[in-house]
Amino acid sequence: MLDDLNGAPTSEMPKVLLTGSTGFVGRSILGALVGAKYQVVNVTRKSAATTLPGVEDHRVESLSGENDWAAPLKGVDAVIHSAGRAHIMNETHANPLQAFREVNVDATLNLARQAAAAGVKRFVFISSVKVNGEETEVSRAFSSSDAPAPLDAYGVSKMEAEQALLALANQVSMDVVIIRPVLVYGPGVKANFERMIATVDKGLPLPFRTINNRRSLVFIDNLVDLICLCIHHPAAANRVFLVSDGEDLSIAQILEKLAVAMNKKSRLFAFPQFLLSLAASLVGKKDFLQRLCGSLQVDITDTRERLGWVPPVSVDRAFAITASHYRAQKAGVSHG
Repeated sequence: MLDDLNGAPTSEMPKVLLTGSTGFVGRSILGALVGAKYQVVNVTRKSAATTLPGVEDHRVESLSGENDWAAPLKGVDAVIHSAGRAHIMNETHANPLQAFREVNVDATLNLARQAAAAGVKRFVFISSVKVNGEETEVSRAFSSSDAPAPLDAYGVSKMEAEQALLALANQVSMDVVIIRPVLVYGPGVKANFERMIATVDKGLPLPFRTINNRRSLVFIDNLVDLICLCIHHPAAANRVFLVSDGEDLSIAQILEKLAVAMNKKSRLFAFPQFLLSLAASLVGKKDFLQRLCGSLQVDITDTRERLGWVPPVSVDRAFAITASHYRAQKAGVSHG
């Protein structure tokens, strides 16, 4: 059991219900829980069983405010809720906020209410830094105590879920822990980070040498380490935590570190940022350039001090692991 959440797990490992295990983050959480010998209830929207030792699989057709969680919650000590409607770059839904609310707010609160009624002791919710906002000034990092300032429907839905969960925690005996990751990377990462790796791998020249931005990132193993700590740490109860690798990097530093990890030559050159912005606007890539060259920093001082947590994997080691996986996958495809 969780020893009433007054310390680390005892010899009888707790039973943890996990949602979202088919996603990038959830897949790593599942692996960590299995590796640590937790009893795991794995709830997915896909029919395939994991066949992993100690894992009890359940399937739901979809996430909504109407799901019946009685069977999967039986005997569960803690819930890690990482499933949700993810941020979508090219949204096509007629009412995006409604779509996000149905999954990220209504379904989350429904699960949390039933978990509390079933005697679950702790509910760990994987939120997003987008609750804080989209951008920071250089050296002005977001903190967990800042007033929320989401700018899109996804961020609003995560904020509303957080607020509903913390309100629920004041009414029931179940603790809530909220974790807001920044951009997560690691083996198998997709989207912009994978594109950066591929660009460095091709040896293309890039005009970012003098861009003086700062980005907080979090390696998947560092994030999962914190999530697992929050299952049982007594000081995590009813708190919000920001998480990163603890080393903020400019876009130039990111690309240079990737070049080192890929055993490639860095081909960065200086180019006026206002001309970059003009060119990006002309080709409809202004938002993409902002994600590369804008700043988004988080202050994890509270996470470190309150939980005694230190990111276990250094940035250089994390980049090396990520690059090694990329090379292995590329070799596998090319010889497939």
